[in-house]
Amino acid sequence: MPRLSIWTIRMSLLYLLAGATIGVFVLADKGIGAYPASWHWFGAHQEFLLFGWLGQFAMGIGYWAFPRYRGNHRGNPTLAGAAVVLLNAGILLVFASTFWGWTSILWGRALESAAALSFACYAWPRIKPTGA
Repeated sequence: MPRLSIWTIRMSLLYLLAGATIGVFVLADKGIGAYPASWHWFGAHQEFLLFGWLGQFAMGIGYWAFPRYRGNHRGNPTLAGAAVVLLNAGILLVFASTFWGWTSILWGRALESAAALSFACYAWPRIKPTGA
C-alpha cells in the first residue's frame, strides 16, 4: 500500500475517533441532559465524520485502488497529496468556525472543494474501462 494511502487512512481513523467522541457527549446530553454545551460541537461532529472520516478514507483507498498506468506508477502524486492537505485544512477551518464564526466556514468549504477538484484531476486519467 502506498505511503500516502497509509497516512490518509490513519488520519481518517483519527477523525473517526474525534467525531465519535463528540457524538458520545451530544448523545449523552440528548438522553440525560448531562452536557448541554455539547450541542455547540454538533457541527464539528458532522464535519469530522463526513469529511474527515468518510471523505478522507475514500481518497486514501481511491489512491491505492484505482488502476495504475503501465510501468506500475500511479500518476502525479503531487495532486493527490495536495488534495489531502487541502481537505485537512478545510476540515480544520470548518471546525474552527465553532469558535470563529461563519467566515471560516466559507474558507473551509472552499478548501474542501479545491481538495475534491485536485483529487478528481489526479484520478481522472486513471479511470478507464476494464481491459483497457
